[in-house]
Amino acid sequence: MSSGGSTKAVVAALLANLGIAVTKFLAWALTGASSMLAEGIHSVADSANQVLLLVGGRRATRAPDEEHQFGYGRIRYVYAFIVSIVLFSLGGVFALYEAWTKYREIAEGEPNELLDSQWWWVPIVVLLAAMVMESLSLRTAVRESTPLRGKQTWVQFVRRAKAPELPVVLLEDSGALAGLTFALAGVGLTLLTGNAYFDVAGTVMIGLLLVAIAVVLAIEMVSLLVGESATPEKTAKIRGALEQTPGVERIIHLKTLYLGPDELLVVAKIAISGSGTAQQLADGIDAAERNVRAVLTTPATIYLEPDVYRSDYTPHRPSTH
Repeated sequence: MSSGGSTKAVVAALLANLGIAVTKFLAWALTGASSMLAEGIHSVADSANQVLLLVGGRRATRAPDEEHQFGYGRIRYVYAFIVSIVLFSLGGVFALYEAWTKYREIAEGEPNELLDSQWWWVPIVVLLAAMVMESLSLRTAVRESTPLRGKQTWVQFVRRAKAPELPVVLLEDSGALAGLTFALAGVGLTLLTGNAYFDVAGTVMIGLLLVAIAVVLAIEMVSLLVGESATPEKTAKIRGALEQTPGVERIIHLKTLYLGPDELLVVAKIAISGSGTAQQLADGIDAAERNVRAVLTTPATIYLEPDVYRSDYTPHRPSTH
């Protein structure tokens, strides 16, 4: 993983979730509260996801080879997409299934373990402690994300970030805090009113929340897997760097693509003067490439094609057949 901040946030989230998962399962074993089981599985899913992010970051550092000549940077998106699948299935769908199972038990008149347990206070303590740990994990993710976010809103940062780890941790930790709130409300209202359906409702809310986060995450990762271009701001900087290079008359077309979170592919056809020697042409291309690298904050693979601009030029368009 290229970013030490991303790794720190992921490791902090992993340690928090492992500790939280143990306490949640203990609370479920003592009380039978469905929301505690759903939250326990939620923490297991989050822990598995953080391991996946760490593995993806590790595998992305492999050097390019003959089969993958642009390197393995985009494998981080693959692992982040798997995270969304785990969150959807192991987290969201399981929670909804557990809610349905508990609902049927209540409807059929089976005794409720939470209301009958002498350990009724355990889930409350566990949930409050989990909120503290999740808040600390979220604080780490926010602190590491803030320098990268710039002037963007948090929603914009999650949607536009090219490195998947921090947005994933931000979504998971925010979702975890919301889920803990639902669980606390469900368990608390069940204990206060004696109505076990509140526990079921809390479990349903946890399931729907996890499904929603998984869908958002999957949409973002699919976009990155298909291939995203540079932001309009970064594209404008590249265009300006090329246009300010002596000898470049205009940009005929410019395309960008992220090869991974930390490397940008820049491809441009530039119009140059028809006069001049081959050496002058090569020097001009080298100067244009240096200018582009100077305005970029990340490594870039740059291909510049010199041409002579013609008024009847039409950009190449992919075949629709």
